Amino acid sequence: MSDLDATTPRVFLARHGETEWTINGRYTGKTDLELTPVGISQVSATATKLVGPDKLIDLSRVAHVWVSPLKRAQQTFRLLFNSGDRGTDIADKVTLTKDIAEWDYGDYEGLVVREIRARRKEKGLDQEREWNIWKDGCEGGESAQQVAERLDRLIVQIRDIQAPYMNGEKPVEVVLVAHGLILRALVKRWLKYSLDDPLPMIISPGAIGILSYKNHDIDQPGLLIGMALPPQD
Repeated sequence: MSDLDATTPRVFLARHGETEWTINGRYTGKTDLELTPVGISQVSATATKLVGPDKLIDLSRVAHVWVSPLKRAQQTFRLLFNSGDRGTDIADKVTLTKDIAEWDYGDYEGLVVREIRARRKEKGLDQEREWNIWKDGCEGGESAQQVAERLDRLIVQIRDIQAPYMNGEKPVEVVLVAHGLILRALVKRWLKYSLDDPLPMIISPGAIGILSYKNHDIDQPGLLIGMALPPQD
């Protein structure tokens, strides 16, 4: 990777592996599911290839890790980082926080999109357009504003850690282990977008995304859409 990429702090977004509800597209917020065997394999493969000394996520360069308190995220964290061959012990750098828990879907928990839209139309809602979680939030759950507020709190904490070291004076990588929708929401807030701004994104179960900054500038947060992997001996 370029010298600029190598010295600018990064934020790694780790989505948990597959669950039973991931398979059929059900909204999974507070329901505390564990990973399927496939989900375990997904995260284990990611860890083997990308986590460890001189790999994409080198634990000696990690300043802090935030993890959702839900089981599927904690299980993913352990698979990613708790193997003896991953290198540095980071237990003292880990925070469980509801700020990165999945969106609270409220009355829509366990439903798929078509079921949510049908229920809302039965109530006389959404006569002009289809339900959109980014605009309408969830009845009995969180609004987009509530989600944005908690993500913004987390982003402030991340930037407080990274701002003094924007030119690589000290490695201050950050890792977030969480869920599909909340990580996509975080990307929007990182880029200073409103949650209802259109920005189609995909992050697969067990995948890693990367955020960083342009030009070593804390005020230019960016989405790192491609980078070279560290050289292997």
